[in-house]
Amino acid sequence: NEVRHIRVQMGVSNDCVSGSALVEMGLTSAMATVVGPIDCARRSDENSDRAVLQVSFQTLSPDRRVGSSDRRIIEAARCVQRAIESALLLSIYPKQRICVVVTILSDDGGRLCAAINATTLALIDAGLPMRDWVCSCSAGGRLFESEDVLVDLNRAEEGQGSVFLPAAIMPQRGTLVLTQCEARLPSWNSLERVLDAAINGCKTIFLAMKEAVRAQAALRLKAQAGLAHVTEIHASSES
Repeated sequence: NEVRHIRVQMGVSNDCVSGSALVEMGLTSAMATVVGPIDCARRSDENSDRAVLQVSFQTLSPDRRVGSSDRRIIEAARCVQRAIESALLLSIYPKQRICVVVTILSDDGGRLCAAINATTLALIDAGLPMRDWVCSCSAGGRLFESEDVLVDLNRAEEGQGSVFLPAAIMPQRGTLVLTQCEARLPSWNSLERVLDAAINGCKTIFLAMKEAVRAQAALRLKAQAGLAHVTEIHASSES
């Protein structure tokens, strides 16, 4: 029932972005950057009553090249978009767009969960209004061989024959916003046990993310009061 070690850094990008965050869950790491709200490139892309959320998802191959055309990568971008749209107050920015780029720097399982968590923190770093946080965690295991349900699965635990169910919730509202399972389950009760384990994992990850945001906010308040430097903020934004 334990999640992997979580490490969070906010404001990690020096590029011209509104917000950024890096989340490491075990040996899986994801970086998200946010730009916006900005004007849409074409008028036909605008929504008159809400902003458009654009999410691109990419991975680094072993030779450090960026890839973003694989079918699973495209599906992951859609999952991140659906989860975040449930919490982000897009109606405040009509005819605008918000661009999110998620880069998977290393993948040892659970990259979708890490991507959703990194996107949430990047939006918070950008100061964009949200109904609630969106926190994600996975659960599953070899349920045909054992009754034990694992939380926050790594790549070996996601292996062939295992049930793998990532979920995302708004923890303060208690709302499930995303779940996905492609494996066959032994019974309906197994689904309930796996989903409950994933939701409990999301709540644990929420506590770690909240602590990182509080630490970052405290340092920024110190900087405004002249008690800390900007370099200290970047150096101390890990949790």
